[in-house]
Amino acid sequence: MWERVTEMKSSMLSHRKISRRRISPRRWLQAAALAVAVIVFMGAGDDSARFKDLGHRMMCTCGCGQVLLECNHVGCQSSDKMRNQLQAALDKGNNDDLILQGFVQEYGPTVIAAPTATGFNRVAWIMPFVALALGITFVIYVVRSWKNRPAPALADGITIPRGNEHDLDEFRQRARKETDL
Repeated sequence: MWERVTEMKSSMLSHRKISRRRISPRRWLQAAALAVAVIVFMGAGDDSARFKDLGHRMMCTCGCGQVLLECNHVGCQSSDKMRNQLQAALDKGNNDDLILQGFVQEYGPTVIAAPTATGFNRVAWIMPFVALALGITFVIYVVRSWKNRPAPALADGITIPRGNEHDLDEFRQRARKETDL
């Protein structure tokens, strides 16, 4: 029995030794290299994906009203020039905001496909929802007013019989006889 207890104690101690074992410097170095690689490559993106993203966030300035990368005018001078500028800015390593600001400075705020959510442009984002809410409220008001409107007034001498179902059946039969149905 004591042998078994001693054996259990020794196995527990060996387990503790395993769990308290020091991590080798090699493992620390591998973990650090992995962390650095994740941080470095997390911001790295494919330039063609960035080109497509930025190109779809800008409008062509030739007057066609299309997104820069979707401008389908044959020989469009504006879109070719803007695409080359966009590629040059990406090659320089500029970030997206800097590239968009450069295009806004050169071509004006209409080059951005969607309004920014700052300043007065915020109204462009809020107004459609406000207009929708006001429209729904107006429709509800109109429908309720139609539903709650009073019964129309009758001309003098006209009476509506308020009887039971038997009286209505009698009038229906009389109407059928008179119209030969």
